Amino acid sequence: MMRQVADEQMIRDAVGDEETEKMMVPPFTAASHEHPLWKGVEKSLREVYDPEIPVNIYELGLIYKVDIASETNDVNIEMTLTSPGCPVAGEMPGMIENAVRTVEGIGAIKVEIVWDPPWDPSKMAETAKLQLNMF
Repeated sequence: MMRQVADEQMIRDAVGDEETEKMMVPPFTAASHEHPLWKGVEKSLREVYDPEIPVNIYELGLIYKVDIASETNDVNIEMTLTSPGCPVAGEMPGMIENAVRTVEGIGAIKVEIVWDPPWDPSKMAETAKLQLNMF
């Protein structure tokens, strides 16, 4: 299991709330940022953790795409895992679906695991890199 060396509050204390919010966004995640439900979906994704890594799956950069349909509020999520041998591979889509389902107004939810492109640490948000001392 990876060890966390910093937490969100430490980062907020060091750089402030506004800068921390910017640093929490993974660089390669494509999302429906303009959709009114996006902030709720984003927040729900930050509640899901890989049991072996003490950083949420969103900031780890495991979420590649979040598409929220404008008329139906259906959500299609493409995600990956840190490795194909991840012990929670079969459970992770359900964990994400359950988290997103808590957002009021959400329609149908589809979570798909993709392997291309393969995950690597460059996909992590700056906060995740700080928390795991991966600079």
